[in-house]
Amino acid sequence: MVAHVGVISAGCHFPSRPRIPQFYFAKRRPLAMAALSDDPVREWILSEGKATKITKISPVGGGCINLASRYDTDAGSFFVKTNRGIGPSMFEAEALGLSAMYDTGTIRVPKPLKVGPLPTGGSYIIMEFIEFGASRGTQPSLGRKLAEMHKAGKSEKGFGFYVNNTIGSTPQINTWSSDWIQFYGEHRLGYQLKLALDQYGDSSIYEKGQRLIKNMAPLFENVVIEPCLLHGDLWSGNISSDKNGEPVILDPACYYGHHEAEFGMSWCAGFGASFYSS
Repeated sequence: MVAHVGVISAGCHFPSRPRIPQFYFAKRRPLAMAALSDDPVREWILSEGKATKITKISPVGGGCINLASRYDTDAGSFFVKTNRGIGPSMFEAEALGLSAMYDTGTIRVPKPLKVGPLPTGGSYIIMEFIEFGASRGTQPSLGRKLAEMHKAGKSEKGFGFYVNNTIGSTPQINTWSSDWIQFYGEHRLGYQLKLALDQYGDSSIYEKGQRLIKNMAPLFENVVIEPCLLHGDLWSGNISSDKNGEPVILDPACYYGHHEAEFGMSWCAGFGASFYSS
């Protein structure tokens, strides 16, 4: 089976701040100064992508937020996502997360290559194309590789991330904090509870959630918590394998947090006993 990478979307020493790719700074230049071509994706592939011709462009299914395409060229294949309604900041944050995971040299993730604005509005991201295998790979291999990423990806800044990003299309706040309980209570549980209150007006759920936040500290007593690099949105749709059967993880909502927070998506990730033991 061939599928896209990053539906959406590596030595082991991880620096205090990941290498920031050149594309990350694209939006800092005023658009009036940046000459946008009619097709910046094609322009990049035929220049910096080192291709001389694009042989085929194929739509790729699987995403519900962005349009996804595979570009086949004489220099190999590229995976491209576009979104006509959102500026580059969402894809820039995704690319920064992919780069952070890629730079650990552990589990396979698609390498981000370019992010930019579209001339008619919206944005795009170009990344490595990974040909998927016929299955999601083995649970033990996924468990080991994910643990390796958690161990390799450390932060000296505490819990959070360098930018805010999104989980799906929902904003995710990543303001740095030195305290996990404060970060998790304010920027994860508290933020989601406020979104639910604003959307549905259910004050009873909000109030119960606030009581949980105020009383959850004992759950972490005598637990040493190091800020680990997390994928952040590890459900079944963001887990696959390459053609060699090695696990691939995609479409991250990265931040540095308690490594067991990664398991919060287990209800829809299909993790089994062999995953956890590995």
